[in-house]
Amino acid sequence: MVHVLIERHIHEGQLATYLDQAKIALQKTYAVAGFVTGEAFANIKDEHHRFLLCKWKTLEDWQRWANSAERKEVLSAVHSILKQPEKICVLEN
Repeated sequence: MVHVLIERHIHEGQLATYLDQAKIALQKTYAVAGFVTGEAFANIKDEHHRFLLCKWKTLEDWQRWANSAERKEVLSAVHSILKQPEKICVLEN
């Protein structure tokens, strides 16, 4: 199993849009082969600073999804309202 930590900084005034689009994206991700689970978190001091922690069966499953055209399409609405590109850290335990 691998965990993927995704950090995102949302533009001011775009939080509601982000929450709607992130929910849609996560729902679609549940159908992806190798995806196990995902949890969303917000920075207590800055609600526009968001994290997503996902668990994948294998590193290959994550890499396949991370590099897929489907992910780019599903997340295009999310990426368009970010202050900067998302940061991704792949973790193992």
